[in-house]
Amino acid sequence: MTKEEIKALIGTMKKQTSQDVSLIETHISWVILEGSSVYKIKKPMQYSFLDFSTPEKRRYCCYKELILNRRIAREVYLEVVPVCVKNDSYYIQAKEGVIIDYAVKMKRLDQDKLMNHLLRKNEVAHHQIITLAEKIARFHHNADIIVDAFAWRSFDEKFADLGGIREFVTKHLDGHCQAVVEKAIKKSTEFLQSHANLLNMRVREGFQRDVHGDLHAKNIFLYDDPVIFDCIEFSDDHRQMDLLNELAFCCMDLEANERHDFSKLLLETYLKHLPAIRDEEEMKLFIYFKAYRANVRAKVNALRAKQEKQPGPLKKITEAVDKYLRLMDYYLNQV
Repeated sequence: MTKEEIKALIGTMKKQTSQDVSLIETHISWVILEGSSVYKIKKPMQYSFLDFSTPEKRRYCCYKELILNRRIAREVYLEVVPVCVKNDSYYIQAKEGVIIDYAVKMKRLDQDKLMNHLLRKNEVAHHQIITLAEKIARFHHNADIIVDAFAWRSFDEKFADLGGIREFVTKHLDGHCQAVVEKAIKKSTEFLQSHANLLNMRVREGFQRDVHGDLHAKNIFLYDDPVIFDCIEFSDDHRQMDLLNELAFCCMDLEANERHDFSKLLLETYLKHLPAIRDEEEMKLFIYFKAYRANVRAKVNALRAKQEKQPGPLKKITEAVDKYLRLMDYYLNQV
């Protein structure tokens, strides 16, 4: 679907219901909120890490998203529904018309309980971090083990994708951040080369699993039983990883929100239930993965910036790129 078609669909939905209908746009999806339901429609796009270029590919990814997320949020992910057009009008979950796209239908949760919102308001409690860490550990314990050897060269290429934002960094950020990009790419290669044996040993010991892939505060609702949602469906390679890589994302995100105490508590609680760090070298590996996750957030925000036309939001996103690049550099200086 196009953005104009999404607007037309929302217009139809507003005519059919007395409930509020609103839109949240991400860099790869349109998310429509209607009453107690949420509909997520994938944008028709293609990057090196995903392919939503055809309705058939988007349909496949919708079903995969449904199946994968039900592992940890079964009560939230309901079904895949069609988007149809009839008489030049657009409908969702309709029984008539020509199917032009697909959406994942979800149960709507309380946005005030999103972890990133609560962090900004300083309303996250220590016991919530403990409960979250315990849930992540249970999910990881039950996740499928992936026995493929760790492809360090491929991982290094993913880290080096950071070079794709050089033009953005040169245009919008200072010389320090430009130097950080080059330094980080070189440092990553050196680290992975020297730790290849450790990474493959951890694969043999069962620490590489099919997990969430995008575990940060925007994807967590802090109910009494935390709800973790929106795992990566578009790339097995971005979801099947060392458990420390997954945990590093959540800890990095807490530190990016200036809650190093929560990051430490999350890690310590998780390790009590699933001892995935056993010595100094594995701790360095964890820190390296935090650097990789800061790398990812810098790239994602740079992609968002390319789609943003308004000066205000563009400035805010650019500041986020700067923050994550500097955080990445901080981590790499520790390994």
